[in-house]
Amino acid sequence: MKSSSQHPDHKVHLKRLNRVRGQLDGVEKMIEERRYCPDIVFQIRAAAKALQAMEAEIMKTHIHGCVKTAVKSRDEKEIGKKIDEIMSLVNK
Repeated sequence: MKSSSQHPDHKVHLKRLNRVRGQLDGVEKMIEERRYCPDIVFQIRAAAKALQAMEAEIMKTHIHGCVKTAVKSRDEKEIGKKIDEIMSLVNK
């Protein structure tokens, strides 16, 4: 297992995550207030899209960092593990 100093720092995503948390709190409030259904769905989709964008950025970081490092190492076992990781993420 790699040390945390070699692992990418994803703290940049905390602001976006807090925004999503706020959106979800807003959805909860909208439900409690019995707001119009399409308005609730719109808020849910906005939160989901923000999470999808964050997921894509973290995946990009993984490929350009962790996977690239494995390929450069020429360690077939490590490369295989990274390929398997990517495939499990893509197929979900």
